[in-house]
Amino acid sequence: MKLNLKTPLVFFDLETTGTNIVSDRIVEISYLKVFPNGDEESKTRRINPEMPIPPQATEIHGISDEDIKDAPPFKLIAKSLATQIEGCDLAGFNSNRFDIPLLAEEFLRAEVDIDLMQNKFVDVQTIFHKKEQRTLSAAYKFYCEKNLENAHTAEADAKATYEILKSQLDRYSDLVNDVDFLSEYSAYNNNVDFAGRVIYNDKKQEVINFGKYKGRLAEEVLRNDPGYYSWIIQGDFALHTKKVFTNINLRMGVNKCGR
Repeated sequence: MKLNLKTPLVFFDLETTGTNIVSDRIVEISYLKVFPNGDEESKTRRINPEMPIPPQATEIHGISDEDIKDAPPFKLIAKSLATQIEGCDLAGFNSNRFDIPLLAEEFLRAEVDIDLMQNKFVDVQTIFHKKEQRTLSAAYKFYCEKNLENAHTAEADAKATYEILKSQLDRYSDLVNDVDFLSEYSAYNNNVDFAGRVIYNDKKQEVINFGKYKGRLAEEVLRNDPGYYSWIIQGDFALHTKKVFTNINLRMGVNKCGR
């Protein structure tokens, strides 16, 4: 089934030094950009993470320190990458919980101003788990009747994800061929930040989603416990999480001045 697109949809996959969105880095990114007219454009880039790649990560994706020693760091490709995906919707496999939050961290570290929260996100893994409860290789075999060759390479995984989504649309009549629908259907949570430390409630108010203040309005906590903001900023939290708390804090300051 051909995807019904209003704007380009970028299927992407990351290979990384690990699974911590705060401390780990990208070593390879591959994307397949699908345009509303059906045209496709793909690119794969190795990236120097400027840190050693742990052996356990190399065992998974096969990329070693030697492989990326001459590759550019993310900060040198960040602007061109942002240009490629800005204004596009994004799709991936487990992308809402890992790839997109990590990509957002890399952009913030590179000081490239791109607001990924303006994009629609389609997480093919979430659709798969809601329908079949399996893994990427199994999903590819199940939906496309093919074995996933070169699994855990960014290019192979990104292309497989694209094929799986098309097959899911063919298989399930209740899935609407529309990115707005697919984004909402595959959303993991109603997150304010990519890490899900702050979420929206049904009134679109920011609510803290962890720790002792879980379930409390963020504005209420920041107003009653000023030290909480400092703890967030100085703590081991994702840069995007800190940015969200800063924006709420600044907004409250503006409101106070306005009164």
